[in-house]
Amino acid sequence: MKKKALSLLLASTMVVSLAACGGKSDAPASDTTDNSNSTATDNSSTTTPAADTNTNTEAPADTASGEKADYHEVLKDGITIVVDGTLTASADNGQADFEKQWEEAVGIDLTIQQLDHSGYQDAVGRLFAGGDYPDAMIMAAGMFKQYAPTGLLWDLSDAYANAEFQNRITLTAINENLKDKDGHLYGFAPAYGNGCVTYVKKAWLDAVGIDASSIKTYDDYYNMLKAFHDGDPDGNGVDGDTYGVIAAGFLGNEAPYINYLPEFWQGAYPALYQKDGKWVDGFQEDATKEALLRLQQAYADGAIDPETLTASTKIAREKWFSNDQKGSAGVFTYWAGTWYQNLTDNLIKNEVNEELVQLPPIKEITDTFGGYLNREAPVWVIIDQGDPVRNQAVFDALFDTMLDGDVVQTLWVYGAEDVHWSTKAEEFTTNAGTDKEKSYSYADGEFHMKPSPNDPNTLWKKNHLDSALVISPLTNGFTAESDLMAEGNKFFTENCVDAPSTPVSETYTNESGTIYDAKLAVVTAVVVDGGDVDAAMQTYVDTVGSIVDQCLAELNQ
Repeated sequence: MKKKALSLLLASTMVVSLAACGGKSDAPASDTTDNSNSTATDNSSTTTPAADTNTNTEAPADTASGEKADYHEVLKDGITIVVDGTLTASADNGQADFEKQWEEAVGIDLTIQQLDHSGYQDAVGRLFAGGDYPDAMIMAAGMFKQYAPTGLLWDLSDAYANAEFQNRITLTAINENLKDKDGHLYGFAPAYGNGCVTYVKKAWLDAVGIDASSIKTYDDYYNMLKAFHDGDPDGNGVDGDTYGVIAAGFLGNEAPYINYLPEFWQGAYPALYQKDGKWVDGFQEDATKEALLRLQQAYADGAIDPETLTASTKIAREKWFSNDQKGSAGVFTYWAGTWYQNLTDNLIKNEVNEELVQLPPIKEITDTFGGYLNREAPVWVIIDQGDPVRNQAVFDALFDTMLDGDVVQTLWVYGAEDVHWSTKAEEFTTNAGTDKEKSYSYADGEFHMKPSPNDPNTLWKKNHLDSALVISPLTNGFTAESDLMAEGNKFFTENCVDAPSTPVSETYTNESGTIYDAKLAVVTAVVVDGGDVDAAMQTYVDTVGSIVDQCLAELNQ
């Protein structure tokens, strides 16, 4: 990675923010977003050395003759990228093959640094504070909005407008909406955001005598959770050793914040958001207090797994589909589409009944929000090294090829050929010798997924880009979306609305971690400790009220 001078002010601001971060980011990855997915780091926009390069109005990578420079010549030393768990081809899951085939297709050297998904934003902040910068990296929407004004990111608006992939894009609004009020584009979204839906184990519903179609209101939902805790849904002969729902935290620290427990939050949006054209603090609203009291009751009743307070996404989902269902939960709200298949596959692998029900949004959610929340799209960014020619070359080599419709895009969507997928004739069997045994047979030329490199009993599904979410479809005809993935994507799109926009202001960028810590203190005091909600909220106001007021003043200017 490149070394770049960083002002003391910026570095110290980052470190302060890092200390305040909860580090539970998620995105719709298959083994660690989002998702989600799948998470706050600080920056200053006033003293960063490269800030002026973001306003460069010249054609960034044009040579003196007016022609675009050949990225092979500019990037002879290769490029370095930083990624999170949304790159499924991890070190033990075929990443070396993905990297090698990408290098062969693009013609330059690629170095991938994959950071832990749950603590990704904190790790990036530490990386930047140390002065180590990649050429490009992945950022969640909230993280991107914090970094966009800092001068660290290259304005790729001209590069995007002149990209070769422009003639294939079918979803143009996503990147157009990423532009700031002056038309600068500091991030590139190759796919739209996606969101979470509520999954319920059908075997548990059957065990407690509940029909999924009857779950229409919050009372219905809560009674189901209580039945899962009070009864014996896992069939081990013991009542009360299971829970209703588990989640990776009661409240997320990145937008849309409430996506893992939407039934409890209902109409509350405990963050800064726009209401009737004005920015407000949803955390101080009565709707948030009501949500906290619902969570408090559920925690006390055993309807919510107590590990929810500290669980990462990995811990939560592994507990949910574990082989020993004692201590597990019947409900898990998680990413749609690909994760419908992933969760099913993991239940099968652990010899647990795999049949799941996707629960439509309860009445209270549809009456207030209109449906499950579709998050703002994660983005790729280019770190401004102060060299516009190199920046443009990175765009051409990495982003433009990412949506080439063919070889390179296939690598990002499906992974490495003959490692993650193939068109060669072959036969194989998964879960051999069990009642879940399944055999596969493919003719020569038939596109298909192969068993995952790190789990031969599970078929590979995707690499980084979801074929159903990408803004520019493949042109080579390759498709491997399973019936469950297709069903899940269809279910979500029919039951979702766009999440509120993430706020961007100087104070919010600098203090979002502090604000989140104050929120988490309220959640802990009320939900876990059973404290008075008004007293806890007053502590929040006393702790960060003036900071929040400053954020709102800047946002409402």
